[in-house]
Amino acid sequence: MLERLFHLSAQGTNGRTEIRGGLVTFATLSYVIFVNPAILCTINRTGMDFDAVMVATCLSAALATFIMGLYANYPVAQAPLMGENAFFAGTVIVSMGIPWQAALGAVFVSGILFLLLTFARIREAILDAVPDSLKYAIAAGIGLFIAFMGLQQAGVIVRDPVTMVAMGRLHAPYTLLALGGLVLIGTLMIRRVKGAILWGMLAITLVALFTGLIEPDLSRGFLGAVVSRPPSLAPTFLKLDVRAALSLSMLPVIVVFLFMLVFDTVGTLIGVAQPAGLLRDGKLPRAERALLSDAVATTAGALLGTSTVSSYIESATGISAGARTGLSNVVVGLLFLLALFFAPVVRLVGGGIMVDDAVYNPITAPALILVGSLMLANVSRIRWEDHAEGIPAFLTIIGIPLTYNVAYGLALGFISYPLLKLLGGRGREVSGVVYVIALILALGLVFKEIYFAS
Repeated sequence: MLERLFHLSAQGTNGRTEIRGGLVTFATLSYVIFVNPAILCTINRTGMDFDAVMVATCLSAALATFIMGLYANYPVAQAPLMGENAFFAGTVIVSMGIPWQAALGAVFVSGILFLLLTFARIREAILDAVPDSLKYAIAAGIGLFIAFMGLQQAGVIVRDPVTMVAMGRLHAPYTLLALGGLVLIGTLMIRRVKGAILWGMLAITLVALFTGLIEPDLSRGFLGAVVSRPPSLAPTFLKLDVRAALSLSMLPVIVVFLFMLVFDTVGTLIGVAQPAGLLRDGKLPRAERALLSDAVATTAGALLGTSTVSSYIESATGISAGARTGLSNVVVGLLFLLALFFAPVVRLVGGGIMVDDAVYNPITAPALILVGSLMLANVSRIRWEDHAEGIPAFLTIIGIPLTYNVAYGLALGFISYPLLKLLGGRGREVSGVVYVIALILALGLVFKEIYFAS
């Protein structure tokens, strides 16, 4: 049966190897179970229920991973994306003041649009039209945004009324714990330990328990502090507001969600497929099935109650362990479902520490900082010597974290790119699609100013 479903022998693999690859992949990316609810609920006070988001995270990841494995037969696991969740919570809900129900509606609409683009084969045209410098800048800017969030959660960076940001109290117990965790996870990554982030978070959690920074709920005994029935999904299930998401003011938000989904999906699939030898003549077989899996995953995630769901680059670790087919995805999906029964542990790790009306999370902060550092590697691909490419890329990179808003950073880059090209006498180098994108984002900024002025 496994041979018929996954064509193991044709891919030069077997069941044991695929199971091992699935275990490695899950160990590498399972940190999302703790970090995603922390970003959506604790770090950014969105009003969403922590337990429900945790369940939505596991269910959406399991469903999406199963679809990718069984339908596309690729060893590429899926889950709510880092970066997209920061944009969803920190930018759309907290910074822009949009209700989380409408934000979920925008995610749903972006997933539907991605489905339509995939069926109509327009996705390739959009992806090809956007200059590489902006693609790399977006990834790098989001990486800085995530790292900035992590430094805040660690207490390393704090608000300052004069300089806006300043160095925090490095001697604070939660900050010392986060910095120690950062060094530990970084060391494990350098030594190429599989699941370095997960093992590092586990070590930080144990230290936090022994030092009394966090306390488990022992009202149901020791076993009850670890294992429980899965929490209710009701607080977020089908709570999206599609009608509000379809308003004109939400158009830039939907466009950003869609762009991020397109870039992340294609970039991750190519990045994972290349070392696995899955490309044929530079192209990915069954690419439409893989992209369709991502689109369905995002729409399903919004219905369940979480931000954009797509492919994870951490799948490369499972591939390095031998995974070549969707069977490894089945293993990952089953483990995500199993994680539902460990909600008390997720709540303990992702719930944060309250200090003087501020919430810090020294356990998940190192993961955010290091994931951000990995995303920043894209800056090396930007042609900085060409100022028409480098300046818009720079504005995008600094605009995202400094405005605490991915949409504003994208607007700075996409508006300045065609403008500088035109003024430099190189307007013909810019695709018509980019002009349309710049116009949409510019109109979005204008509508925002009119809205707040009124």
